[in-house]
Amino acid sequence: MAPSATGAFDRTDTEQEFIMAMLKSWEEGKAEARAEARAEARAETLANAVLTALRVRGITVPEAPRARILAEKDLEQLQRWFEKAVVASSVGDVIDDPR
Repeated sequence: MAPSATGAFDRTDTEQEFIMAMLKSWEEGKAEARAEARAEARAETLANAVLTALRVRGITVPEAPRARILAEKDLEQLQRWFEKAVVASSVGDVIDDPR
């Protein structure tokens, strides 16, 4: 497609609508990806906070519980674990869920 005399591309209404729909979809996809990245970063930060709280309390965290904590993505669960970690006497006090 060649530019018109004004330098603009001549597009049909259908082409213009398609371009605008694709641009909107792309922008929405970018926003969703950013939100997912922020949630992942918050989960990673909170998981590390759980491990830090346990470490400063002198509690050794074996590899399996460490992997479980780092793999958790539920922010509410991580928050509960963090709250438990600041008063726990063992890693089991933190991640063993009596439910």
